[in-house]
Amino acid sequence: MPQMAPLLWLYLFLFFTFSLFLFLTFNFYISFFNKTLWDTTLSKDKFKIWKF
Repeated sequence: MPQMAPLLWLYLFLFFTFSLFLFLTFNFYISFFNKTLWDTTLSKDKFKIWKF
C-alpha cells in the first residue's frame, strides 16, 4: 500500500521523538536524584551505573 507510507513515517518520527524525550527526562531525574542523595548514601557504587 503506497498510501500508508507517509503515515508510517509519521508514526516512526513521533515514536523516536517521544522515546528521546523520555530518555532525556529520565536522565535528568536520575542526575537530580544522585545530587540530592549523594551525601546521605553510604554505598555510592550503586549510583555509578546511572551516570552516562
